[in-house]
Amino acid sequence: MKDIYEIHVKENSGEEILEGMTPDFPYTSSRAFLDHYTVFWHWHKAVELFYMESGTLEYDTPQGKHVFPPGSGGLVNTGVLHSSRPKKGCKHTVQKLHIFDAAFLFGDVNGRIYQKYFAPILTAPQIEMISLDPQDPQQQRILQKIKSSFLISNEAEGYEIKLREALTDIWLDMSALAQPEMGGQRGSKESVKQMMLYIHDHYHENIKISEVAAAGFVSERECYRSFQALLHMAPGEYVRSYRLQAASRLLAETDESITQISQLCGFGSSSFFGKSFLSFFGMTPSAYRQMRQNNTN
Repeated sequence: MKDIYEIHVKENSGEEILEGMTPDFPYTSSRAFLDHYTVFWHWHKAVELFYMESGTLEYDTPQGKHVFPPGSGGLVNTGVLHSSRPKKGCKHTVQKLHIFDAAFLFGDVNGRIYQKYFAPILTAPQIEMISLDPQDPQQQRILQKIKSSFLISNEAEGYEIKLREALTDIWLDMSALAQPEMGGQRGSKESVKQMMLYIHDHYHENIKISEVAAAGFVSERECYRSFQALLHMAPGEYVRSYRLQAASRLLAETDESITQISQLCGFGSSSFFGKSFLSFFGMTPSAYRQMRQNNTN
């Protein structure tokens, strides 16, 4: 299990780059330290299974906000747009994660195991997240299994098989909690993804909402409605948050000046950039750069 302090996404798609996953073993685990760091809207084809070691984490998905206190956990379904951040005022927010291609567990997509136990969840657009509450006895037992699964040593004989057995057992328990409903909003979600991709490609430019809407083949009115319904923010707010995400990455990974980063990320005025960054991250760009460099060293 590796310690992480940030995630990386593909700029042209918003898909998270999952380091360590390989075709012969599509799995990775991590211990995420989330203080002073917001995980911006992103998605991945892999399933995300997690346990809250400490602190309280707030997840956003198109269906709304989900709050996870210490000892809780859950599952984020494949392809689901999501973001997360520590609860305001909460410190020492640490999350343990299993991220894996579900095929690691079910094998053949044409087989009975996939059709009976995995397809009902993986193909249901309305099942974005399954939350586990430690106050519920049944869910507490599942949480204990998740917590214990992180103790399986990758140096142990038969590690891969033991891990797959543990995750399969957890999946079986969690699938019993999920009650898939017919329907969903796959079409509108795909439109929002296309509009997000346009913003990712053009965030450094002077973006017009009409251009964003055209990228999703919808009207401006539908563009506003879709962003509010699925991301809980206006298109302009998403542009601003993505620019701040890009700026935070440049602050952490380059020696570019704050003025240069402001220009590169489409803010224009460095004073406006500084105020926006402080409002969003709770610290100045220079303080953020120093914090990230200290974590890296």
